[in-house]
Amino acid sequence: MSFSFLPVPTSSHALSPYGWDEDWAAAFAPYAEQGLLPGRVVRVDRGQCDLVTPNGPMRADTAFVVPRDPMRVICTGDWVAVDPDGDPQFVRTLLPRRTAFVRSTSTQRSEGQVLATNIDHIVICVSLAVELDLGRLERFLALAMSSSSGDALLGDGRTTGGADPQPIVLLTKADLVPDVATLSYLVQDIEGIAPGVQVLPVSSATGEGIDVFRAVVSGGTSVLLGISGAGKSTLANTLLGEDVMDVKAARDVDGKGRHTTTTRNLLVLPEGGVLIDTPGLRGVGLWDAEVGVGQVFSEIEDLAQQCRFHDCAHEAEPGCAVLGAIEDGTLAERRLDSYRKLLRENHRIAAKTDARLRSETMREWKRRGAEGRAAVDFKRGRIR
Repeated sequence: MSFSFLPVPTSSHALSPYGWDEDWAAAFAPYAEQGLLPGRVVRVDRGQCDLVTPNGPMRADTAFVVPRDPMRVICTGDWVAVDPDGDPQFVRTLLPRRTAFVRSTSTQRSEGQVLATNIDHIVICVSLAVELDLGRLERFLALAMSSSSGDALLGDGRTTGGADPQPIVLLTKADLVPDVATLSYLVQDIEGIAPGVQVLPVSSATGEGIDVFRAVVSGGTSVLLGISGAGKSTLANTLLGEDVMDVKAARDVDGKGRHTTTTRNLLVLPEGGVLIDTPGLRGVGLWDAEVGVGQVFSEIEDLAQQCRFHDCAHEAEPGCAVLGAIEDGTLAERRLDSYRKLLRENHRIAAKTDARLRSETMREWKRRGAEGRAAVDFKRGRIR
């Protein structure tokens, strides 16, 4: 797939269409003094990344930045410093990230995988061509609401302190639900599990909701997330006004999509804003998502404050307000089951991560201790 970048002028605001602002300029100032060039990563593939810089598009090698922590691997949406005179050209450093969307990996190493960085909107695409999976949506929302602008957002350890990214739920392929009443019911159903989140039905085929969505994403950087077949790339093409992203029809049998998009691609929208299109996600494992789980299931956490016992497990305890709400029908049992499941998963990942970090720290202490003893022995003439 080929990429066509917007023409980049040579003015000091050449990167403004890509999200460059005064705060990024201030963060980059020390590297500018070294003669380095700012660039935003628009695509990463096999150790190389496509960048847009004030001098135009560039491909650079990421081998110079070889982090031990997979959370610091260069990702689509990152801002970096690159040596324009290098041969080959290398990314020299990664600027601190404002925000990041992170999920756990499918490996047994309990590590996080960064899917997109420096984002302002997390757009969760849910296809109306298939039956709604509320549990999967709750999982996406928990991760989205945990995409913090706070601690450890990478780069060199510092943060720039941007606002938390805002989640949006897009009900795509709304034209496949011709009954207005049914569509309204679906929207209300989603709003019930997504407190405070904008839920917007859209259709790339008819244009329904596109103008509203275009206005939302016209400022800042937005990332499209969802399973294959949710219509992400079609939606990106609609906003771009041209077929930039390859798309394929969903299977007629089950409405599931084929994995057409294979990399995360940053695209500049003609009416303002930046869009990151991502491949379909088969799995979305939680990663440090306890805050997000609490926000998604805020009604359960509010009820828990009314329980007789502060450590109530909401299972069989007397005076449990959560179980009382289930009995009187004000809380769906499915919600409590989903809440428990996500909390258990997040606690399990956190425990594995803590154990891995302790093990890595212990290995580092042992390595330093061995080096120290070897230095003492050499100084005292025990080894030569």
